[in-house]
Amino acid sequence: MAGLGQSARAVGARDDAPVVGAGEQARDSERAPVSWLPLRTLTHATPTGPVAIPLDDLGPYRDLDDPLPPARLEEAEAEAWQRLFEEAVALLGTPGGDGPGRFDPGAIRAVVPWGRTSALPPAPQTVRVSASSGDSFGAMVIARPSSPLALAETLVHEFQHSKLAALLHLFPLLDDDREERYYAPWRPDPRHLTGLLHGAYAFTGVAGFWRDRLTAAPDDRAADTAGYHFALRRLQSRLVVRTLLAEGRLTPQGRALASGLARTLDGWLREPVPSAALTRARTAAALHRTEWRLRNIAPPSSRPGPGGPRFRPDRTTWPDVRTHAFATRPVAPHTADEHLAAGDAATALARYAEQLAADPAEPHTLAGWIVARAVLEPGRAARRMLARPELLQPLPSG
Repeated sequence: MAGLGQSARAVGARDDAPVVGAGEQARDSERAPVSWLPLRTLTHATPTGPVAIPLDDLGPYRDLDDPLPPARLEEAEAEAWQRLFEEAVALLGTPGGDGPGRFDPGAIRAVVPWGRTSALPPAPQTVRVSASSGDSFGAMVIARPSSPLALAETLVHEFQHSKLAALLHLFPLLDDDREERYYAPWRPDPRHLTGLLHGAYAFTGVAGFWRDRLTAAPDDRAADTAGYHFALRRLQSRLVVRTLLAEGRLTPQGRALASGLARTLDGWLREPVPSAALTRARTAAALHRTEWRLRNIAPPSSRPGPGGPRFRPDRTTWPDVRTHAFATRPVAPHTADEHLAAGDAATALARYAEQLAADPAEPHTLAGWIVARAVLEPGRAARRMLARPELLQPLPSG
């Protein structure tokens, strides 16, 4: 990935071809070689002057795996990146000092656009792909969304990964056997301890980002959306931090870090959130965990394995469609999920039961049925069902 100080690439040029250095410009475009492509930048204003961050669509090491050929952005797409980045940086300029979810965008070393070179078709609202590398501090791969809020959230998320990666280069934080056996609320698959730590650190930052959005919300609708994301991510992050602390695999430095995250999240869990948003967040968290267990954990058999759950041999990746769907309360619900998000668990339960009659073991529908039933009939039986949904008989009745 690119770093600060790079301003251009000579693509396909001879080794002795002239290259314009940082800050220089070709005075006569007719004399510039055909292979010359200047490296674009994303600029934003700061109190000390403008800052330019490479928007690297040329470097061969833009991927986290194999080298890539250049994928030059069209002018309209580069302009869309600039507009969106300015708006995202403005959102990150919320006053309030340091803390999780806040950082200086000038610390970003490079943004690598992913998956599109044209402004058409229109970009989705959300970020579909983002990534960073522990060996390239402050650089991040991002598939451009259309929403500045989504981009700002992703910048926070990926920079959190960069910070933790730097800590891991400096200190051993945990003794990880790399066995993928733990639940991560933002993943479809089991994760190892290092993955859990990265997720907890990144999503604590995301929770802080939405906490700031909730504080600055201009109206009830914005407060509801921000409250949902804040409530969801603080709850999920605290669950993972509890796992990290309980496993006993942290070094002294790692335990200090996880304990600090726990203190922050415990304080946030006591902060008020709009009631409807809080209910949807708790429901979405329960739905993800329930579906994850149904898809990943094997039901008990006559041949129990050694300690810990047995994983299904047929498990595959699956899309998490509910986390974003539950972010707003449906006005005119139609599907079972929409009725559950709207707070009508009884209608949702009936719709799920109708679908299960055709396919009693379908994990997405069964997870919805379990959570809707638990909402309607809270108590010890509901808690047992949510704790180990894989024990449920395959054909529930409505």
